[in-house]
Amino acid sequence: MILKELRISCHISQEQLAQMSGLNVRTIQRIENGSNASLESLKCIAAVLEVDISTLNQEKFMIDNSSDNWKNQPTWIKWWLLFNYCSFRPSRKATTRGIALTHTSGFLFCCMGIINEGALVGGLFMLLIAHFLTFLAWQSDNYGIWFDTDDT
Repeated sequence: MILKELRISCHISQEQLAQMSGLNVRTIQRIENGSNASLESLKCIAAVLEVDISTLNQEKFMIDNSSDNWKNQPTWIKWWLLFNYCSFRPSRKATTRGIALTHTSGFLFCCMGIINEGALVGGLFMLLIAHFLTFLAWQSDNYGIWFDTDDT
């Protein structure tokens, strides 16, 4: 069930969804973890998320390139995700690892810059990339496009 992805894409926490749907937070958690939901619960959730019940029962969630949500994303974010992740299902964990890797390697190369000027230039370039990745992660947080957010 794709409830979690839909909820995250609407920038709604589990608590907010429970309150708006009239369900218990624990019920929302169970449904997101794969437990079967009653038809009444699915109707309440579908009404809040403004989707069909059949949409909630889908196993996979793929971004529809013709959807309004995708069209509203800035072009540079779409291209960034395509070229850097070869996917339109961006992962916050992968981005965090990339940020840590570029910061670490940038720092190490800058330290090696004491010996070699080329390493200093490479290190500064890696730090620039690390800060750019941090900016993109911040933007992606603002647009709520992560598929692995653990929002409970």
